[in-house]
Amino acid sequence: MAVCLNTESAKKIFNILVHDKYFVDKSGIINIINERINSTNRYVCVTKPRRFGKTSVLNMLGAYYCKAYNSKELFENLKIGRSETYQAHLNQYNVINLCLNDLPDAGNTYEDYIELIKGSIEDDIKEAYPELKDRKFRKISELLTATQDQFIFIIDEWDYIFSHELYVEHHSAFLEFLRNLLKDRPYVALAYMTGVLPIKKYSTGSALNMFKEYTMLKDPFFEEYFGFTESEVEALCERQSALTMAEISDWYNGYQTKSGARLYNPRSVVCALEDAACQSYWTRTGKMDEILFFLKYNISEVRDDVVRMVNGTPVRIDIQKEYSAGQENPATKKDIFSAMIIYGLLSYHDGMLRIPNKELMMEFEAALEDDDFGYVAELVRNSDEVLDATLEKKGDTCLSVCAE
Repeated sequence: MAVCLNTESAKKIFNILVHDKYFVDKSGIINIINERINSTNRYVCVTKPRRFGKTSVLNMLGAYYCKAYNSKELFENLKIGRSETYQAHLNQYNVINLCLNDLPDAGNTYEDYIELIKGSIEDDIKEAYPELKDRKFRKISELLTATQDQFIFIIDEWDYIFSHELYVEHHSAFLEFLRNLLKDRPYVALAYMTGVLPIKKYSTGSALNMFKEYTMLKDPFFEEYFGFTESEVEALCERQSALTMAEISDWYNGYQTKSGARLYNPRSVVCALEDAACQSYWTRTGKMDEILFFLKYNISEVRDDVVRMVNGTPVRIDIQKEYSAGQENPATKKDIFSAMIIYGLLSYHDGMLRIPNKELMMEFEAALEDDDFGYVAELVRNSDEVLDATLEKKGDTCLSVCAE
């Protein structure tokens, strides 16, 4: 049974998604991806925060491209079904799906991890190409080349070992493994990779510099497909009567595309509509006890800006450098805010930084109740007078009020 080559898992999962009450058709992204196949732009890395629909899009792509089955019934009534490229690429490719958060059951070393990935590919390829079964290959790339076929690679959670700080001393080796597997290989028709963290740059380049990256800071093509647009949320609200568009907007609006179009947190919107209740659906996991993790790095640097944003005032700041996989923990204000944008904790548009919505505001307020924040927590809990005094640098007023 195949583990990663031409499996039915993507089709099964996407079939469930399509028939969900609150399904939103994002298949328009396929038309853009089709243009990248067998082109110089065939390496695509989309990094967005958790809960922004990355895996849903990934399963949709797998279900559309995989040649092991016929998925016409899933797509013919979606937006992609009206595209000129629809029939040309539907179920036409060998697809290798790799989810890089799969850890070996036995053994916990980097070698165990990388051998699990290599072994899955090798076993599936040799099962599909029995003429190669008894041949020895030095590298997976040699095995794939020997098939004389092309493959679409769909890679989920590419950054897992970086975001979870696993095998830290082997991070460079892992990037080299992906480079050797994918870069300039004739068998690669498309490599679509997704995760939370952008690819780390070394000096002026990267081991994975063949990828075009689309991140929370820089994404001129795909941003509307990761998040719900205003019109999409309005349509979802019409499918139920418990919550109004105004309530959903207050809680989950707050991100923006480059053109200024509004984007909503998709998972939170769906959860609220399913539960008929607006509340925080933010999920904290490990290092992603996010707000506390980042704010504690340099509270003196971010103090006044945090106070502004918690009180609803956006902050103007120029952020160009992105927090990326394998980067040391953020130290400066711009590093901290860049990391928080990448993780979806703050929104950034047209040079303005803000807390996106009520859901995230609640998380900030809860974080700032932590005693470690001392002075900042006191400012937030006190009156607008303290805020005004802080922003105007009236130190005596601040100290007298905070001392009460």
